[in-house]
Amino acid sequence: MGVLDYLSDYFTISSKPKKKRKAMQTVEIKVKMDCDGCERRVKSAVSNMKGAKQVEVNRKQSRVTVTGYVEPNKVLKKVKSTGKKAEIWPYVPYNLVAYPYVAGAYDKKAPSGYVRNVPQAVAFAPDDQYTSLFSDDNPHACAIM
Repeated sequence: MGVLDYLSDYFTISSKPKKKRKAMQTVEIKVKMDCDGCERRVKSAVSNMKGAKQVEVNRKQSRVTVTGYVEPNKVLKKVKSTGKKAEIWPYVPYNLVAYPYVAGAYDKKAPSGYVRNVPQAVAFAPDDQYTSLFSDDNPHACAIM
């Protein structure tokens, strides 16, 4: 948000109160698309939404990425209005998960390099790593010590 936008909120003369702006965000949705027609129908429906700035469709991963001032539930509803089965993107990259093969995380239908986002897979505390990093008991501690 620029300086002029910030100042214009204070110096506008209008009878109705100002609405809060939606935050710029990226919404990822899993949509089953079989052909170019499906892809075109979904892309045109979402790109016509108010606030959508950029729409990317990846048919190979069955993924639609919308960037803009939009709400995830409204984007999901708009995609479902095309007649396609859709859900919020349920996967996270494989390398960001501590236990990718925990029950429920590994999914055969997931695109390559992704696993399902479940709480059991991300159950590690990064604070433990930092406390043992500079420990005298750790033989692989920093060489500066």
